[in-house]
Amino acid sequence: MPQIQTTTERIKGFAREAGFELCGVAPVSGDWGDPRELGHFPEWIAAGRAGEMGYLEARNEAGELKRAAIENVAPWAKSVIVCAINYNTDKPYSTEIKDSSRGWISRYAWFGNGQGKTMDYHHAILARLRRVEAAVQSHAAEFPGGALQTRCYVDTGPIVERVFAKYAGIGWLAKNTCVINQQHGSWLFLGTILTSIELPAEEAETAFVNPPSDRCGSCTRCIEACPTGALVAPYQMDARRCISYLTIEKRGSIPEEFREQMGNNIFGCDICQDVCPWNGHAKPSTGITGKPPREMPVTRAEEFQPREELVAPKLAEMAKLSREEFNRMFRGSPIKRAKYQGIRRNTAVAMGNSGDAAFRPLLQELANDEDDVVAEHARWALQKITSQQTT
Repeated sequence: MPQIQTTTERIKGFAREAGFELCGVAPVSGDWGDPRELGHFPEWIAAGRAGEMGYLEARNEAGELKRAAIENVAPWAKSVIVCAINYNTDKPYSTEIKDSSRGWISRYAWFGNGQGKTMDYHHAILARLRRVEAAVQSHAAEFPGGALQTRCYVDTGPIVERVFAKYAGIGWLAKNTCVINQQHGSWLFLGTILTSIELPAEEAETAFVNPPSDRCGSCTRCIEACPTGALVAPYQMDARRCISYLTIEKRGSIPEEFREQMGNNIFGCDICQDVCPWNGHAKPSTGITGKPPREMPVTRAEEFQPREELVAPKLAEMAKLSREEFNRMFRGSPIKRAKYQGIRRNTAVAMGNSGDAAFRPLLQELANDEDDVVAEHARWALQKITSQQTT
């Protein structure tokens, strides 16, 4: 007699068919209360640690922070389907790049469609997520909770995805604030589906009471490696200090105190993940609990194959991009979020940090650029190179 599948098992099957490596279902709340980590979000916002990311402070008509509780934006939601897919490739980590003429674009923004065009992971994940949603909808009558409602999000919704990823069994919340899975590490894209499906009590309680164990142990490599001290304490991130924030979200001038620490990063930063023993390249630390994978699995998804020119790109080429070339090269890419000004600004800083006098002529051109922000950072870079050459 065939074994009857649980609600969670059935949904995991739909996710596998859509190409996701991991999937789980987390209850929104229950007799045990709400996921306790959500309680930290209002405190984080109140402390100003979101910087200029005003969208994180979105509120409903009652003035409640949307991301503080799912009921603040979707009171009908009873559970969250969390899907995850590996985006790691066999390319080097940022910590392995020693060529001073090259910059770094975060690993998640390398991808193309096989035709030389960039691809935004949001669109790629959402397409797969829609397949899961369609499968769930097609079996709506078989799930508990009455008339089925669903809503898909990939990074852009008013939900703290990583908290629900923990309670869906995807992985633990690490000291670098990423979700880490024991087999896949932290190179994971997450997609979520809010649903009105009410998990059976035993499934909901298991998810909430028995999430993946924290296996960071006493290891603090991510905290020690963060150049700007953005990881102000284990499990705590001050976005205002994070290189990813500074190179992507921060508009205008970057505070001088952080420029040198930005190194060669021109879009995002992977350092806290690159040094993590659970991501395989680092030697296992005696501080972690459990056994990290020796070799990280590489993505099988066609959408996440890297464009070679985006892996440690040449700084000189990035600095010379015209606005038209920038728009053409990064059409449909998350890199567009940094804007043309931001990429040129960041590239100027990276050239200054390289200490390479060969960048002087190019920086001198940028120092006279019509964009005041780019010009300011180019002048700083020239001074940086000069100081390094005379010491």
